[in-house]
Amino acid sequence: MQDARGLYYYPTPTNKKERMYVRERAGQVEFRLWNLERPEIWDRHDWLPFDVIQQAAARYAGKGGSPLALYDLDVAMALIREERLKKAQNVNTPSS
Repeated sequence: MQDARGLYYYPTPTNKKERMYVRERAGQVEFRLWNLERPEIWDRHDWLPFDVIQQAAARYAGKGGSPLALYDLDVAMALIREERLKKAQNVNTPSS
């Protein structure tokens, strides 16, 4: 899915008030969380590369819920590939 902020998915499918935005920068997938009820999350937290997320998650090992549950690299890559394909099709489509 996509809106003015960019590509996103719902990290918790039953909660439509929270979105995980994804993008690719310098060959890395980056994530940024937005929450309708807590808009300050978007303002206070910048884009996070997936490797940084993995490093942070390693600190939670054995301490309960992992933050990795919110960050789905497979979904992010699928969204990014789909967007690339759309852009490529638009570039290759002759205008009338």
